[in-house]
Amino acid sequence: MSQSTREALDVRVFVPIERHRMLLKMFAELPVGDTFSFINDHDPLPLYYEFRSIHGDVVGWDYIARGGIDWHVKVTRLEASKGREFSDVSTLMDLRKIAPADLKHVVFHRYGMMEEGGTMEIVACAEPLEIRDEFRQKYAGQHVWAVRQNEPGDYVAHIVKQTRGPAGPGSTIVAEHDARPYEPAERHDIFFNAFAALRPGEAFVFVNDHDPKPLYYQIEAESSEPFSWEYLESGPERWTVRVAKRVD
Repeated sequence: MSQSTREALDVRVFVPIERHRMLLKMFAELPVGDTFSFINDHDPLPLYYEFRSIHGDVVGWDYIARGGIDWHVKVTRLEASKGREFSDVSTLMDLRKIAPADLKHVVFHRYGMMEEGGTMEIVACAEPLEIRDEFRQKYAGQHVWAVRQNEPGDYVAHIVKQTRGPAGPGSTIVAEHDARPYEPAERHDIFFNAFAALRPGEAFVFVNDHDPKPLYYQIEAESSEPFSWEYLESGPERWTVRVAKRVD
């Protein structure tokens, strides 16, 4: 199907972790010379670098619209994949293909999108000391950094994401939100409005009819504020989580 007859995919209706998986799959299956376009609610630049890390310098990336909640991008496969093969990790981030000004944002946004137990493979010319130090500061006790290769010009590390701890007794519950009567889009807004309203040391309880874990991954990817996530009930019909902004 040519680009002229294919409508842009509006991924804003999906939670970030789902839209991310969808777009990775779409590019992996895209024939050489073909294109697709999508609309996102923020700049999807980290995805561009992930495409390049996985598939090589074969990605055409053109902004049709920028800004606000309307980011429209056309993606083209220029050639067959020429990237590094991997099968035992969740994703690959080749730091050599990322502009220095974008490096931290790209790496930590993608790490935030990973599920617990997932592994990010980092490839660089040398040990990325600044990135490693920031992992130690932001995710102390919540990740494992394992060096797989450290040769001149070729450094490879695996970062395994571990489970974030519970909210703990120091957080005060200030609200409870039962999202079950609302449509999915409204539930999303209820959750993030509640999170935005929290002060450090405060928590809210969120009730849903299925596991709200995708919301956890969205906070992890997009928020710079330290938080905790604790399941109080885990289904099958009622899921309750306690979400707190930590005082670090």
